[in-house]
Amino acid sequence: MTELRHRGAKDGEPPLEQQPSEDKGSDSELKADKEGVSDESKVDSGVPEVPVPPDDTPEVLNKALSGLSSRWKNWWVRGILTLAMISFFFFIIYLGPMVLMMIVLCVQIKCFHEIITIGYNVYHSYDLPWFRTLSWYFLLCVNYFFYGETVTDYFFTLVQREEPLRILSKYHRFISFALYLTGFCMFVLSLVKKHYRLQFYMFGWTHVTLLIVVTQSHLIIHNLFEGMIWFIVPISCVICNDIMAYMFGFFFGRTPLIKLSPKKTWEGFIGGLFATIVFGIMLSYVMAGYRYFVCPVEFNNDSNSFQVDCEPSELFQLQDYNLPGVLESVTGWTTVRLYPFQIHSIALSSFASIVGPFGGFFASGFKRAFKIKDFANTIPGHGGIMDRFDCQYIMATFVNVYIASFIRGPNPSKVVQQLLALRSDQQLYIFNSLKAHLTEKGLLRAAEAAA
Repeated sequence: MTELRHRGAKDGEPPLEQQPSEDKGSDSELKADKEGVSDESKVDSGVPEVPVPPDDTPEVLNKALSGLSSRWKNWWVRGILTLAMISFFFFIIYLGPMVLMMIVLCVQIKCFHEIITIGYNVYHSYDLPWFRTLSWYFLLCVNYFFYGETVTDYFFTLVQREEPLRILSKYHRFISFALYLTGFCMFVLSLVKKHYRLQFYMFGWTHVTLLIVVTQSHLIIHNLFEGMIWFIVPISCVICNDIMAYMFGFFFGRTPLIKLSPKKTWEGFIGGLFATIVFGIMLSYVMAGYRYFVCPVEFNNDSNSFQVDCEPSELFQLQDYNLPGVLESVTGWTTVRLYPFQIHSIALSSFASIVGPFGGFFASGFKRAFKIKDFANTIPGHGGIMDRFDCQYIMATFVNVYIASFIRGPNPSKVVQQLLALRSDQQLYIFNSLKAHLTEKGLLRAAEAAA
């Protein structure tokens, strides 16, 4: 027993005797385990509890809802704040793609801050040198790499026009690697005797956080450049599913869905699925008729600004579809007129309803592992920013993969931009090769090619 009490101190972990909730009464816990009674405290040994943030519900709401039970009070607080967030979401959409990109960056930084703060609070009794400094430094390095890649890809002509940007673009990956390598060396130099294991825990914590938060937010911005509809519809489907699953679960929920989230029910899960599919089809129909939403976000070299204007692709042009016999007998319609994107919206909304919640379950498991209710208390009734975006990140990855697999084709304008950046002899070589290829296929007459 003495050995167990001092093992944590040797490894740089909190001594077990400092954790009364996990050490005392161990005999009764073993007995409960034999009886099949689950208890998280006997599994998650060695993890100190993180203080629960105080209730920061605005005083106005507290007074207005003081006569209600805690269940209904939480319902009203969540509802009012949800409407406020949706209104803010519509407002930033109105401000345009640049503001949306800045909001995504701000959300990314806040989510990173919340997760890193949990790690720091869990091991607050240890004086780990440079932990938070290095965490933010690695965030800077990773953002420099990803946003540099984005600038080179979407601002190609601007980058080639400016000499400093051209040099940074040419050596971008080397500079990014050098920056990361500097942080890596700083981490090695910061290692302190008796805290090696703990410091490597936190090193891994930082990198997993970067993988989850920064990579996904970068994919969100890529989706935005494909057209604002690829940004708005997936995010709205996740929001709709979250709201409708909560509503169905609140009023009709009886059957527990998953142990990680005891309040989640099958009724809420199924009701949210059907409501989200209907919502996705309707929202897609409304948005697909506006160029502002369907056109890719491109950079105009003449005005040095973003523009959203194009001739909509077939994906956003109404087409007639024959209904299956079953639906025809029910509705009496033989055909229905839809945008092809509405068919894709069924896949997006289905993923948001079936797989998307697992991002929330993952976050619930994470919070239970560290005995916290929410990532932070930024939004009353909702927790932290990460609590609202835990499903959005996995959704962003799916949308990016979906576009690359089923939607995006070769982009001639980007190919031309890359050709214009080549030397004259390289451009001439490609021209002659393309001319010979077209002549061989009969698309270009030999006489015209010779001329």
